[in-house]
Amino acid sequence: MSLSELRKFLVKAKKSTYASGDLAKSIRNKDKSTTLIFESGDWKYHDNYFGGEPYGGREVVFFKNKPVYIMVYYGRVYSSVSEFGDVYKVLQSALKLIPENNPYRGPEKYVQGGFRYENHFTGEVDNFSGEESIFEDNKEIYKSRYIGGLVDLRK
Repeated sequence: MSLSELRKFLVKAKKSTYASGDLAKSIRNKDKSTTLIFESGDWKYHDNYFGGEPYGGREVVFFKNKPVYIMVYYGRVYSSVSEFGDVYKVLQSALKLIPENNPYRGPEKYVQGGFRYENHFTGEVDNFSGEESIFEDNKEIYKSRYIGGLVDLRK
């Protein structure tokens, strides 16, 4: 497994799951979580989350049935926003633009209508962290934090 292959797979997987909106194949679990799954060749991606609003979850990538990557995340729309559906539409649009060199969430900046999405991160795909925000009229109305990297490298 190369980091370049992992990056390319993450882009395909994320665009095919949550970012694709209602097109994503999802499983509602007994514990009230939702799981989105994407597979391609030797690669498998699981995105398991709780929520609604707010939400939290984790993404795991398997290569040849071995876990190799994880990202955990937590986010919310601020309580001052009564209609949060539009905020999540902006988020999904931003996530469709996931950059291959930093395949964590969306691009560094994205504008849609009166909304602005920003994503700030540090590190590389093997060990990273970041946070994303959405602003309406320069007022922050959404925030999410995430952290992740490679797992199970040494026995």
